[in-house]
Amino acid sequence: MNDLAIHTQGLAKFFGKTRAVDGLDLKVPRGSVYGFLGRNGAGKTTTVKTLLGLLRPTAGSAQVLGYDIRRDLVAILERTGFVPENKMLFDSLTPAQLVRFNQGYFPKWSGELAGRYAELFEIPMQVPFAKLSLGNKTKVCHLLALCQGADLLILDEPSIGLDPVITDLLLRVLVEDQVSEGKTVFLSSHQLTEVERIADWVGIIEKGKILLETRLEDIRQNYRLIRAAAETAPAVSSPDLVAEQSSENFRSYLVAREAEDFAAMLSAKGMTILEISPVSLGEVFLGLTRKEVPCISGKPGTIAAPV
Repeated sequence: MNDLAIHTQGLAKFFGKTRAVDGLDLKVPRGSVYGFLGRNGAGKTTTVKTLLGLLRPTAGSAQVLGYDIRRDLVAILERTGFVPENKMLFDSLTPAQLVRFNQGYFPKWSGELAGRYAELFEIPMQVPFAKLSLGNKTKVCHLLALCQGADLLILDEPSIGLDPVITDLLLRVLVEDQVSEGKTVFLSSHQLTEVERIADWVGIIEKGKILLETRLEDIRQNYRLIRAAAETAPAVSSPDLVAEQSSENFRSYLVAREAEDFAAMLSAKGMTILEISPVSLGEVFLGLTRKEVPCISGKPGTIAAPV
């Protein structure tokens, strides 16, 4: 059995001249929680739709649970639970009716879990879907996906509309009821704090390209932010350098490992090391995706005064 739940090689999806997904390489281990992170418009939803056959790839290849997305779509859909970004189902049906409708399509469906999640998530089961709030629509979509007995859950913006209490319950359910049973959870999100709570792996995407794929524990243990000062920042090159930012006479370097050695190299180039500190997932994300701040000419990092 392939030890990857999702594996893409050079996956691409173009819309005319727009490269929504551009040569994407992902490796999502089975039995893990994988946080697929990116800004709005980075290509997350297009990637998800391509993996599930809702969009046909322009180039490259991908396997989901060992099945090819071009040849084995039915096998993939039989084994995958999906909660889309737009939480849309049959408007006239109540959640109770949607449960009865869905259970006939999934041999591994659990009625026991359906009852449990309906109570746990406080879902009004007799109200037509169209009349539910966004949060309750999201809860219903999660209930249907969680009860399928799927080997893989793909959740696109899973906490949209949910309050903090239900979000906490959902994250606990994903870990305790799904991952503990060997299932894989693929979270496409820009809610970094939620992903950081439960993810084993993260992939950060920007403009359709993967910028970073690593274990979250590796970020906690090895990634460091080095802040240094110098009138003129020297050019530096290292395979450990992930990102760098400048502000006036100060410079920040995000490194993946060997921070002390990197700092020693900066010192040898005449820079004064101010601080070496651990980083959060949020700091890594911003370091990779942050745009340059508008500045007054000659003063990088200084926000220009309004005209």
